[in-house]
Amino acid sequence: MEQGEHLPGGAATSRKRPNRNAFSHSSANMSFERELDFKVGNGFFKRLWVVAPASTQAADGLGPLYNARSCQRCHVRDGRGHTPKANWPDDNAVSMFLRLSIPAQTPEQRAALDTRRKNVIPEPVYGGQLQDIAIPGVPAEGRMHIAYEEITVTLSDGEVVSLRKPSYSVTNLGYGPLHPETMLSPRVAPPMTGLGLLEAIPESDILSLADPNDEDGDGISGRPNMVWSHEREQVMIGRFGWKAGEPTIPQQSAHAFAGDIGMSSPLAPHPAGDCTAGQEACMAAPNGNTPQHDNAEVSQQVMDLVSFYSRNLAVPVRRNAGDPNVLAGKQVFHRSGCIACHQPGYVTEKVAALPEQSGQKIWPYTDLLLHDMGEGLADGRPEGVASGREWRTAPLWGIGMTETVSGHTEFLHDGRARNLLEAILWHGGEAEAAKQKVIEMQKTERDNLLKFLNSL
Repeated sequence: MEQGEHLPGGAATSRKRPNRNAFSHSSANMSFERELDFKVGNGFFKRLWVVAPASTQAADGLGPLYNARSCQRCHVRDGRGHTPKANWPDDNAVSMFLRLSIPAQTPEQRAALDTRRKNVIPEPVYGGQLQDIAIPGVPAEGRMHIAYEEITVTLSDGEVVSLRKPSYSVTNLGYGPLHPETMLSPRVAPPMTGLGLLEAIPESDILSLADPNDEDGDGISGRPNMVWSHEREQVMIGRFGWKAGEPTIPQQSAHAFAGDIGMSSPLAPHPAGDCTAGQEACMAAPNGNTPQHDNAEVSQQVMDLVSFYSRNLAVPVRRNAGDPNVLAGKQVFHRSGCIACHQPGYVTEKVAALPEQSGQKIWPYTDLLLHDMGEGLADGRPEGVASGREWRTAPLWGIGMTETVSGHTEFLHDGRARNLLEAILWHGGEAEAAKQKVIEMQKTERDNLLKFLNSL
């Protein structure tokens, strides 16, 4: 075991006993004074927003269209979302939704994509996201419908693994048919841990890992998603979201408030959230914008506190990091080529305003780059530079605590994998060779690999 490897977030790692709240602790190196801001930010992260106008103006402005009433409803205990157990009306999809977009239709839309001012062109009536809940008097947009097909993979020792292959559609459309070229992409809420440390990885370190033309001939051609920063008014590396479509935590948070809860903020000032001109009742509904909240529903002060909270959700300490089987699994992980994308470690930048994230040796196991993951995982929906087959390498730290925190073991962008082995077997494209090694290896090696992953 390498020095410090059991502390994946460096000095910020939570050393508290891992339990169902393991993703909700603050950075361990946080000062007492800053702990108050973390707790206040947590309060806003959990807040149930209400419909405007309300007597509690500080909490109104919900919707008119939305997917959840609070951040915590999707990121339960700051963890990973899950697929619905059944389609509507037998279950809801509170921590999962569909992104919507269409190909550019005009020169102006093409220019917006080419200059990175936009990552996608939203569906003209339904916007960029399907909202399945609405305030009274406004029709909801529709319901996500999932159908699964079981397919099988046979491992070298004869074990047969069943994978569920999903397909997606929309039912109960509230505003007429979707544009004929609409592209759908499912999204499960990702875990919140370690985001501030990912934001603090030097840009040069990420770019040094990129090899878009596979010049070294190893079959891996990661590249960054270059996206527009509304804060800095320039193109930056995307780090957050399943396709790395957001450059910073504040922008990710602002767009989540707008799309998921229908709340405006200084970085996403539209008071009607994701409503469009084709949704008259939605556009005409009252909003919670007030001068004392920076002419938004969520003030800059509140956004700063939520961003501080999000930056400082600590990665939990590893379990059994020195176990011989775990160390053997680590060797298998390296030997199989998984580290070509799941880059183990970095040292974060030193930023005076972010003392918890500064100068830390971290072990997130991601390169934050886009990789072609094959047709099996393709959503066919480009986002920024990302093609319909590309996804950002997901960080692996904390992945072994998923069941404890979230009560399930569903993985990948749409939760189709019901355990880590299924997640591996869905890998294709640039990860095809590594997947084949896992299929062909002895069961003991495969079991050790899974023990290593579950120790992270």
